[in-house]
Amino acid sequence: MSQYKIEAGTGQHIGDREEQQDRVALFAAPKAPGYMLAVIADGMGGLSGGALAAEQVVSTAQQIFERFSPLTDTVEEILHTIAHEADTVIKLSAMSSDKKPHSTVVLLIITPQNSAIWAHAGDSRLYCFDGPNCTKRTTDHSYLEQLKAENRLDEEKARDPLLANLLVNVLGSSSNDFTLSLNRRDGLKAGDSFLLCTDGLWQYFSEAELGAATAMNTSRKACEMLISKARERAAGSKADNCTLAIVKLVKPAQEIKDYTVKKMRRAV
Repeated sequence: MSQYKIEAGTGQHIGDREEQQDRVALFAAPKAPGYMLAVIADGMGGLSGGALAAEQVVSTAQQIFERFSPLTDTVEEILHTIAHEADTVIKLSAMSSDKKPHSTVVLLIITPQNSAIWAHAGDSRLYCFDGPNCTKRTTDHSYLEQLKAENRLDEEKARDPLLANLLVNVLGSSSNDFTLSLNRRDGLKAGDSFLLCTDGLWQYFSEAELGAATAMNTSRKACEMLISKARERAAGSKADNCTLAIVKLVKPAQEIKDYTVKKMRRAV
């Protein structure tokens, strides 16, 4: 019997924006039983443009994951293929419109070999939890994080919120090619969980709050609670779209064996 079963849920809120430009989806692989994919995309580029970019990320992920087979592909190859094809499609769509669509992306694949492999570009995040404790988190591809990595961040720049919102790595950028960051966790067990979310959610919570909400509730209930609390904390701030997916590994229900002898009914 498997050590765990996968319980997953998603949630979204338009925030105070005119349009929902985030996209989120969960997929199974028809040719790879036991594999699942979670994807989050935060589209940008003005009305319709951002939504188009995020939609391209999700549709591309679905099409490629449906063709995935562990006999011929590796998970890392599939993640790169999804991101590169989505990037190409977004750039092509920009050529046929006056929009400048681009999108963040987070991709997570859970395997039947008790491994999780994920990739991201932009400032949408993935949190990895062991119970309520955060063990790994993606690093935002923002100008602020770039300055930190280069040891060029002074106190004045650290207080500038514009630096955190200025992204240096996204799909569909016309100025530079994107870089996909990969990570993984092996030896998955019941009690582990993953949270994928856009900046419209994570900016309102600490890692400890996200871990507690995820560990103490079902995926669906945790999504509802976090969306509600994010809206409460964002009151009056013209909040962004808010989107998340939670993937929990939970203990399978114990099989109850019934050895009671029952009277057989006579066949007619």
